Amino acid sequence: MRIVFCGTGEIGAPALQALLTSKKHTVVGVITQPDKPAGRDLKPRMSAIKQIALAQNLPVQQPEKLRSATALEDLRALVPDLMVVAAYGQILPKSVLETPRLGCLNLHASLLPRHRGASPIHAAILAGDHETGITVMYMDEGLDTGDILLAQKLAIGSDETTGQLHDRLADLAAPCLLEALDLLEQGNAPRIPQDSALATYAPKLKKTDGHLDWHQPAEALATRIRAMSPWPGATTHLADQTLKIHSAKADPASGTPGDILASEPGVLRVGCSSGSLVLESLQLQGRKRLPAAEFLRGHPLPPGTRLDLSFPPAP
Repeated sequence: MRIVFCGTGEIGAPALQALLTSKKHTVVGVITQPDKPAGRDLKPRMSAIKQIALAQNLPVQQPEKLRSATALEDLRALVPDLMVVAAYGQILPKSVLETPRLGCLNLHASLLPRHRGASPIHAAILAGDHETGITVMYMDEGLDTGDILLAQKLAIGSDETTGQLHDRLADLAAPCLLEALDLLEQGNAPRIPQDSALATYAPKLKKTDGHLDWHQPAEALATRIRAMSPWPGATTHLADQTLKIHSAKADPASGTPGDILASEPGVLRVGCSSGSLVLESLQLQGRKRLPAAEFLRGHPLPPGTRLDLSFPPAP
C-alpha cells in the first residue's frame, strides 16, 4: 500500500520506523507540524517524525493548516491508499479524511472510548487506571469517535510517570500498526463501533494543570505529580520562587495543608488535607534538580514553613 504518515509527537516515531523497516508498504510522504521554537535558546526544532523522514529521504510536508487548499493538493499528489495518523496535533477535515483510497487510521494512546482527546496518557494516570493501551481506529470527523480496528492493553505501573508510560506505549504502537495493516490488506480488518456512553475525555493540558493544591489528599497529589511528569511538571511556590516537584510519596502522617512538617533529618514532608507528601526530588526555578536531602542542605526549611496555598479549601 502507498501510505502517508502524519504525525508530530514522539509517540509516533517507533511506528514510523517500524513501517519503514518492514518494507511491506511504501511510505510515499510524511506530514508533520512546522518546526517550532524549543529549548532555552528557542531555536526551531524538527519533530522526531521529520528527523526520521529526512534520514530516509522521504518527502516532508509541513503545512500551517492541513485544511488549506495547497496542503490538500499536495496530499492528493501523493496518491495515497492510506494515511496513518499519530499525535499530529491538528484535526483532520473531511476533505483530508476522504483523500486516501482506504481512509485514515489513527494510533490513539488509550483504550477507546476511554480518554478521547489530546492527553490520554496523563488522563489514565490521573484517573488511577490500572491499564491503558493503544487503539487503532478508523478516523471520522468526530474527536476519536471512529470504529475500532484493534486495541492492545498495557498495564500501568504503580509508580509510573506519564513520560515512562508514553515510551512504553510508543513501543507498543509499532507492532499494533503493522498488525492492523496486515488485517486491512488481507480484507480481514474488523470495524467495532465505540460505545459513546462509556466515553471519557482528556482535554489538552495547560501549564497551570501542574499546580499542586495542598488542600487535596496526599494520595491524589502523588498521583498528579506522576501524571504531570515530565510536562507540564508539578509545581508549587516557596516564597516568590517556583518549586517543581519531580517525585514524591504519600505518607499517613498528617499536618496543616501546605506546611512543612517536623520530620527526621533529610526528609521533606508537606501537610495535605489527609496524610502528607514526602518530597523525594525537587527543583527551584533556574536551579538543577536535587534529591530532597541535598536540597535541604542548601535550603533549610524549618517546620511551619508554608508552601503556596493559592487554591481555596474544598467546600
